[in-house]
Amino acid sequence: MYKLICLGIIALLVQVSAAPAFSAHGVSIDGNLKYPKDFKQFDYTSSEAKKGGNIVLHAIGSFDKMNPFTLKGTEPLGLDQLVFEPLAQSSLDEPLAKYGLIAKDIEVAADKLSVVFTLNENARFSDNTPVTAEDVAFSLAMLKSDQVYPLYSYYYHDITGSEILDRLRIRLKFAKVNRELPMIASEIPVMSKKFYTNHPFDGDSILVPPVGSGPYVVESLNPGKSITYRRNNNYWAKDLPARKGMYNFDSIKVDYYKDPVVAVEAFKAGDFDFMLVNIAKQWARDLTGDKFDKGEIIKKIYPHGNDAGMQGFVMNTRKKIFHDRRVRQALGMAFDFEWTNKSLFFDQYTRATSFFNNSYLAATGLPSGKELHNLEAYRKDLPEEVFTTPLTPPDTNGPGGLRTNLQKARKLLSEAGWQVKDGILKDNAGNPFRFEILLVSQAFERVIAPFVNNLQKLGIQTDYRTIDPALYAERLQNFDFDMIVHVYGQSLSPGNEQRNFWHSESAATKGSQNLAGVNSSVVDALVEKTIYAQSQEDLTAACKALDRVLWYEYYLIPNWYMSGYRLAYYDKFSQPGNLPKYYDHFHLLMTWWKKQ
Repeated sequence: MYKLICLGIIALLVQVSAAPAFSAHGVSIDGNLKYPKDFKQFDYTSSEAKKGGNIVLHAIGSFDKMNPFTLKGTEPLGLDQLVFEPLAQSSLDEPLAKYGLIAKDIEVAADKLSVVFTLNENARFSDNTPVTAEDVAFSLAMLKSDQVYPLYSYYYHDITGSEILDRLRIRLKFAKVNRELPMIASEIPVMSKKFYTNHPFDGDSILVPPVGSGPYVVESLNPGKSITYRRNNNYWAKDLPARKGMYNFDSIKVDYYKDPVVAVEAFKAGDFDFMLVNIAKQWARDLTGDKFDKGEIIKKIYPHGNDAGMQGFVMNTRKKIFHDRRVRQALGMAFDFEWTNKSLFFDQYTRATSFFNNSYLAATGLPSGKELHNLEAYRKDLPEEVFTTPLTPPDTNGPGGLRTNLQKARKLLSEAGWQVKDGILKDNAGNPFRFEILLVSQAFERVIAPFVNNLQKLGIQTDYRTIDPALYAERLQNFDFDMIVHVYGQSLSPGNEQRNFWHSESAATKGSQNLAGVNSSVVDALVEKTIYAQSQEDLTAACKALDRVLWYEYYLIPNWYMSGYRLAYYDKFSQPGNLPKYYDHFHLLMTWWKKQ
């Protein structure tokens, strides 16, 4: 799932000039790049960074494969970030810019229907074989095939093919003009054709450590329990500006834990060095003690400017009980965020009010201008609230609080044909309203329990249970669930990934992220407007219109978000002086180094 959260966090667009063809060391949304061709390193890295030392991290669950691109199974934390790398590298302090990595030059055609990448002649895989245009062509073909996670085929949908110009030059062709496509193309993770010819995706070598061109190689692994990455001393790009001051640890070990509570105790005992804290109670109550008081362990919130996307209780509308929009709306009224935030989260969170939280893409107020124009074409097919009501989640702070919301919910359920009989909500045929909430973390049970209790007041019978991460992933891939907790990661430049989230063609594609089963011609049209927006103004208007329609179809019950990362770590790291604005915690850690 991490790859989904990474694609959503880092913005990925390029402004293509009209003519002549645009050729440069990097690309950006407005044609302006912060860093010139001769830049030395990114400002959020440090020239004082030293190589050396070891670091131990942790992950929850297990892993059972060494190919991060295939659908079946779970890869270990860090594999795609440390072993593989793309044609161009995102800049974490510019919202919409990338700089050449494997590709030293990016040339966009004047007609905007292709891009030529010239590869760095020094680029090497970890087996010391050169990275060639043939490897890039192979990688694109694999990522568009049915052998990989469906996310990739949707993401690279409009890259129609490749043409090898010579050993180090390759042209990628586009189906139509789309200002996002040159940047999407530059994100392709380059795989070794030689390695994957000998170890096919559909073969039996599922746990063979892969060959990549990245800064680390897999040193050892204990399937499902731990993996150790060793820094490649012969890493071809270690002195490139896009890599200078990064990936400083000699080795990175990841230990796996089944239980997040056990993991916290292991961290406090010194079994690993750094952790991202996703549970509010852990941050407020569990991560305390002498080591924190003495400064041996540091707790700090690192702010970011990322689009926070949307987390929510997602309803699988493939299930009959969730077909009616009024039912989905009613269920949302049973969730008391205000009580949950105060009683369980120590007021650490902000309520989600958009599918693009914490960004300028979030719909606010009432629609106007181009946003309204986008919606007017579908007015007869849309709920009236799309035009008359700002995006507002149910609130229990007002008069009557939760009681008032439950009264509204009962009315909606009644209108949808559900009545309480002998304390149980039933349809006209006498079938009870019953569903299951599937969880992957026991820590979420305390959040779900009061929600379930509120649903019981409506006569709804709800079960919830936590299952093994591998089984959970398989259930999601097959859409075998009623309700789940899910995060839709978003970038500041939404594009092709929206097909994977919301488009009707992905609703029946196993392994897609259209977990809600969204199947709407209006949503399809707004997704297309988002993907093929010709300007920032058009993109913003399309996203806001899409935001409103998704919101008022009540596909999920909005949760909460934070505009920062809660990080806890032992005082054994040095850090650069500048914090990037658009980043994830893993890439931030890769700019740190061990104190000497």
